[in-house]
Amino acid sequence: MRTTANFSAGRSHRPARLSFLRTGLAAVAALALVPAAASAQITPASVQAALKDGKASQDIRAFYESRSYRPLWIRGSTLSPEADEFLRLVDTATYDGLNPRSYRTKALATALKKGRDGSPKALASVEMLLSQAFAAYVRDVSRPRDVGMIYVDRQLAPTTPSARAILTAAASAPSMELYLRNIGWMHPVYGELRSTFAAAHRAGRLNGAQDQLLRLNMDRARALPPRVAGRHILVDAAAAKLYLYENGQVRDTMKVVVGKPDLQTPMMAGLIRYAMVNPYWNIPPDLVRDRIAPNVVSQGLGYLKAKRYDVLSDWSDDATIVSAAKIDWKAVAAGTVEVPVRQRPGNDNAMGKMKFMFPNEQGVYLHDTPDKELFAEADRGRSAGCVRVEDAQRLARWLFGKPIAAKGKKPEQRVDMPEPVPVYITYLTAAPDGPGVAFRKDVYNRDPGQLARLRTAALELR
Repeated sequence: MRTTANFSAGRSHRPARLSFLRTGLAAVAALALVPAAASAQITPASVQAALKDGKASQDIRAFYESRSYRPLWIRGSTLSPEADEFLRLVDTATYDGLNPRSYRTKALATALKKGRDGSPKALASVEMLLSQAFAAYVRDVSRPRDVGMIYVDRQLAPTTPSARAILTAAASAPSMELYLRNIGWMHPVYGELRSTFAAAHRAGRLNGAQDQLLRLNMDRARALPPRVAGRHILVDAAAAKLYLYENGQVRDTMKVVVGKPDLQTPMMAGLIRYAMVNPYWNIPPDLVRDRIAPNVVSQGLGYLKAKRYDVLSDWSDDATIVSAAKIDWKAVAAGTVEVPVRQRPGNDNAMGKMKFMFPNEQGVYLHDTPDKELFAEADRGRSAGCVRVEDAQRLARWLFGKPIAAKGKKPEQRVDMPEPVPVYITYLTAAPDGPGVAFRKDVYNRDPGQLARLRTAALELR
């Protein structure tokens, strides 16, 4: 009533007063719709100022300059979920064999808390800290360890990326949060091993030996390519399996036969450049000594003819066939004489119908085999070091995009790849297996020596 009376008393001024009230209420309503921190929204200018005031490297400056100083870790006036995801990740850097203190995790947590207040200066400061810590962490995780990998083609050897490349890749990820969670700059095997390691460690399901084995095999995974677009083949000699990767995803798998414990398949990486159909089998000297020569001694030269073996002058491209009758086969069997022997193409040729070549001094390649029964066995360490594949035609179709076959009976018909495809041969005695991890027998006895080096490196971190 009193309010009404007051309005009545000032009737002649009512329109002006109502106009004023309406304007004021509209302004209040408009302010209510604006987030409290909107005035503190980070801008490219504040990012640029933080770069000038801080200790950012030239690489980081170049990254922000390339994107017109737009922030990576902040949305408007709010820290993105990726900021918290990265802090959780770097807080557990011990799983990577790294020291979280190297990335100033306490200072980072404090900066994130201050950044939530929303002042442009605080936001820009935490933006710089996050990018610097992230670049340093990724470089350290990516840095290869000495695990005995032979890089036939040097371009396949891991390199430590620049800060600009690291940040650009993160910014280009379809989901930066998933990129961080999956360790997206590493090979998928690394990310899966780390995730399994972290879950098992938190649940207390690892003993000391398993802990060390997981760390060792994460180091082996560091030697594999990052999760990038393109194709590559991964052969795990410990599992005797082959995986076909496309754009970071496994598209197909097959069993393989790998080297025996005394004729190990090495860890190596090379570019498959061509296939050879109707191949010769160049027989390893130890097999000539232990298998062929004794049979020649006991059965005569007819054994060589029945098996379609040729004795060569040497292993050069200009080698000629020499008379087997001139060879002292008893001396070959005794190991005092060595002769080059090859088998001509045919159904019983140990190379099968084709071999896939990434030329290397170790004489290792992927090839077909007539001994298909070996793929049904649990122990598939039966070769002299090369990798026999379960389905060579299926592999050829994946590599070439079409079937390949010999044209006529001419030996050694070369079919060049449209584009070389990397093959990585590794040895994972601890590997992702669904939600858990598979611990495999160390048939090549490689783990002890490499574990000793790993323990030494761990002591240096303390």
